[in-house]
Formats: sequence, C-alpha cells, structure tokens
Amino acid sequence: MASIPEYYAGKNVLITGATGFMGKVLVEKLLRSCPDVKALYILVRPKAGQPMKKRVSDMMKCKLFDRVREENPDFHQKIIPISTELTQPGLSISSEDAERLTACINVVFHCAATVRFDEPLKHALQLNVIATQQLLALAQQMQHLEAFIHISTAYANCNRKYIDEIIYPPPVEPKKLIESLEWMDEDIVQDITPRLIGDRPNTYTYTKALAESVVQQGQDKLNICIIRPSIVGASWQEPFPVGPPGASLSSFAQPNHQDRILWPKTTMVYNCTTGGINPFHWGEIGEYAPFGSNPLEQAFRRPNANITSNYLINQYWVLVSHKFPAFIYDLFLRLCGQKPQMMRIFNRLHKAISLLEYFSSQDWEWNCENGNMLMSQLTPEDRKTFNFDVRQLNWPEYIENYCIGTKKYVLNEDMSDIPAARQHLRKLRNIRYTFNTLLVVFIWRVFIARSQMARNIWYFVVSLCFKFLSYFRASSTLTN
Repeated sequence: MASIPEYYAGKNVLITGATGFMGKVLVEKLLRSCPDVKALYILVRPKAGQPMKKRVSDMMKCKLFDRVREENPDFHQKIIPISTELTQPGLSISSEDAERLTACINVVFHCAATVRFDEPLKHALQLNVIATQQLLALAQQMQHLEAFIHISTAYANCNRKYIDEIIYPPPVEPKKLIESLEWMDEDIVQDITPRLIGDRPNTYTYTKALAESVVQQGQDKLNICIIRPSIVGASWQEPFPVGPPGASLSSFAQPNHQDRILWPKTTMVYNCTTGGINPFHWGEIGEYAPFGSNPLEQAFRRPNANITSNYLINQYWVLVSHKFPAFIYDLFLRLCGQKPQMMRIFNRLHKAISLLEYFSSQDWEWNCENGNMLMSQLTPEDRKTFNFDVRQLNWPEYIENYCIGTKKYVLNEDMSDIPAARQHLRKLRNIRYTFNTLLVVFIWRVFIARSQMARNIWYFVVSLCFKFLSYFRASSTLTN
C-alpha cells in the first residue's frame, strides 16, 4: 500500500472553504506533510471589500503556516486561487477556470459551508445544499477525479441518540424543498422554518443533513466519503500544540493503493468524535483550565467556569456575575464620557451560549468503527505523521494548551507579562470579596434590620450554627 505522501505526489487537489475554520489547516497539512503534491486549487470569494488574492495572501502570512514556511519558503507557488461565489449559479466559476479544473483535479475536499446556527433557512440552503449540488455537478465532469470528500457535521442527525456511520433518510427531499422555497419571500420562509426543521435545533444541522443526502446521490458516479467532525477546537499537536482550530483530514482521502485504486461501492462515512473513545465533560473545564497560573492581562472579572443544569441557578449567576457588573461598569464609562460596551459584549456572549445550549446539555452515542478501520490500514509512518487517534489525547494538557494558545495567538498577549497579569487577578479577587461583603451588608440593612421576622429567622439560623459548632467541638474533645 502506498503511503499518504506517496499517494498525493503529483496530485492536484481542489479545496473549498480553504480560508475558513478547517480549510486552512487542511491546506497547511497537505503542503507540509505531502511536499510533492503538485498544486492546491482553492475556491475563494471576495469578502468585505477584499479581493480574492488579498485574502489568500493574508491567509498565508498567518502563524499557522510558519512551519511550512521554514521548510519550503516557496510553498505559496503551489496554491492556486480560483474566484468563486457559492450563492451564484455554477458557483460563479469562469468557463476557463472550470475547464482547467475538470482537466487536472484528482481529489476534491468540500469544506465550505455556513456554520452559523441562526442562519436564515433560505441562505443556509443555498450555501450548504445547493452549492454542494453544483460542486458535485462540476466534479462529475472531472476527467481524473479519484476522491470527493465532503465535510459534514456529527450533529447532522442530532435528532437521534445513536448515530451510526451511515447516511440517514433526509427530513425532506432536497430537490422538492429547493423548488418550494424558491418562490417564497424571506418572511414566509421564516414563519415556516420551525415546522420544517422539526426536532432539529437549527437550520445548520437541518441543511447539513440535506447535504449528506445530496452527496449520496452522486455515489454511482464518484468515489465519495463523508467526514462528520463534532465540536472543532484548537490544534492538538501540529503544526503546534496551542495553535488555531483544525484537524487533519488528508488521511481520509487515501484509498487502498494496489494495482489500481479500490473504493467501496457505497459512500463511506466517518464519525470523528471523542465521546465514546476518550470522553471529556463540560464540567471538567473549570477543573483543568489554568485560570490562576496563566491569567489574562485585561480580564474584566476574575475568570471562573461553573456548569449547572438548573435554569434558576443559571439565571441567578448570569444576573449576579455578568449583567449586574456589566451594568455598573457601563455606568462608570458613561460618567467618564466614554461609550458603554460591556452589556453589549455580554449580550453577544449569552446569545452564543444559548445557541450552544442544545449541544452542551445532551448526550449522543456515535459509532466510530470506520475511523478505527482506516487507522489500522495506515502504515506506521503515516500513523505518526497523520495521527488522529484521540485515545492518545490528554485532556488536562490539551485544555491548558488551549487557554495558553488563546492568550498568545488570539489575544496577542506576551507570556512574559504573566506576573503582572497575576497581580491584576489578585486585584480582581479583592474587588470580588469587597463587593460580596457590601452585598451582604446591603441585604442586611434592607431586608433583615427592618423586619422583626427576618431578624428572628437570622438569629435562629446563627444560633443553630453556633450550637452545631459547639456540639462538634464537644464531640471532638470527648473523642480525644
């Protein structure tokens, strides 16, 4: 069997979503670990007034590409951008570019999608389903195509508790839904969206399920596999262990290489999850996160992570720990003649948390046998170079590196300033203690000191605690 770098040698690869969350990591991995790959064609659209070439140039300057830049300073010559627009017919690819792609592409990675959970249904359908249809139509014209890899999500079938590595029947026939929504305006679509998505939480998971059905329809003409990652976090080991988000996908496009390329007759599905192999629970974040050892320089509050399933307790802490301090700080900013900002930031934070609540408060079981089978077929060298065995993942170390990486690469904070950050954290702790003391005094003055019944209850509780302590002390003396 050929190794993965040998398979990609001389190959032309097409990648959609190459400037996005996972696509850029795939680009870096192919360039670094498969140095003889011929070319990477990436579909890129102009964004926010930035031309296509500027977006690609900015992407290649980021720290993610430092290692490949050291090993091959001319790596950018293998990246060939193709102008596209996923919302336009034919993906807005020019006839010259389309002819070029159909003549040379060997492998397609379809990473492009909208990952916004609250995307309007019509737009999500356009990006996640119709664009996939059009890319499949282009792929079917490619004369030398060997593999089509579609990146889905482990939550495409989140309405099921057990998710196998198969493609489930779609909630509705994609073609009929597309034809039905085509003539409707946005208000009508918005009104019927809840009834259409049914027991799925949002348009993202709904349209990703439809996209899997669309991809399956092309299995008679193409060699297809579907990758279902769950929540994607920071890089585990490479290109560096505290780096940007991503995962290695290149090993999923390496078929068995004997006298000829052998692919299964049906679409292969890989559930890329850790829950059933090396589980990690939300409540462990507060235990492992290095809030004290590697604090942030500009922290607004003393960082802490508490997970609760009780709605009332959650709302209490949101009010006390988020909204009230944010309101006080914004009031201070207004008095200083500055623009208030903390309430706006916390409102955005709570909106993001509410969108994730469905996924953070439920359990699923995924079958991951296909990933294990693929791993067993890799050569020992490939297992090392393209390691995706999450059984080796040490969660406490990963969470610590995740926080350090956020500090260094997202917030651009200098690690040499940690002593000053720790001093700032102690100051926040003292402020918190002072605030809690004042809150107790306030409650006393308002509710207890003015009410005889409240005082009686307070004295009863205090005396009960005193008696308990006296009893405990006497018991300890008798025991000794």
